[in-house]
Amino acid sequence: MTYLDDLLDGARARVDAARDREPLESLRERAGGAPPGPSLHAALAGTGVAVIAEIKRASPSKGDLAPGLEASAQARAYLEGGAAAVSVLTEPDRFKGTLADLADVAALGVPALRKDFIVDPYQVWEARAAGAAAILLIVAALDETTLARLHEEAGEAGLEVLVEIHDETEAAVARRIGAAVVGVNARDLRTFEIDRGAFGRLRGQLGDDVLAVAESGVRDPEDVRAAARQGADAVLVGESLVRSTDPAAEVATLVAAGRESTDEPTETV
Repeated sequence: MTYLDDLLDGARARVDAARDREPLESLRERAGGAPPGPSLHAALAGTGVAVIAEIKRASPSKGDLAPGLEASAQARAYLEGGAAAVSVLTEPDRFKGTLADLADVAALGVPALRKDFIVDPYQVWEARAAGAAAILLIVAALDETTLARLHEEAGEAGLEVLVEIHDETEAAVARRIGAAVVGVNARDLRTFEIDRGAFGRLRGQLGDDVLAVAESGVRDPEDVRAAARQGADAVLVGESLVRSTDPAAEVATLVAAGRESTDEPTETV
């Protein structure tokens, strides 16, 4: 069993347990009373390379990263540094996140992305109820029919979607379902190994009308500049920020690099 298989099995089990506690109809009604989050797309669509700063306490491959992290305080530091949006890991077993983390971050008025292993419409409405602006959908985790259905469900819930891809086949799927924001994850979710050439190979297949996010392996200003040269609209940064003793300053250096990159020529790959 791969990391991804294990994470997907856990997600399905949590959905079953949550549905027993609160039926979908009740959840949808509760979610309808929550104010919508600000647009993730708008936050990433400006000039330069925007920074999505991530909140996670652990990872399957590295174990604990920041076990004492308090989501709201960490998000405030990110915003002080100029982050355009905050990604919140809500997966509880391997990443040690919670929906309460998501709600706490969303309450700050920032575009909050629910990052989890979403396999069921129930999770879409959980995100909406928590105040999220957007959810992550992973192409590798879903067949195309289910992916398209969840993408449509997110729209019905008033949520935007970051569609995550890892290779050329998945890029084509993202295009077919009409993804407006696509993340290229350099980390293989089956092995958790990093392929630093992934974004450069795949950006050109997404189209200029798609906002492209470079995910995983972005650690410092030079990584941001490299992503900019390859056509990134945003970067998603997690591990280096949750380990940092001064996350506000760390984010500020990444944001500055993203702004400096505005006039840099784009590489052709």
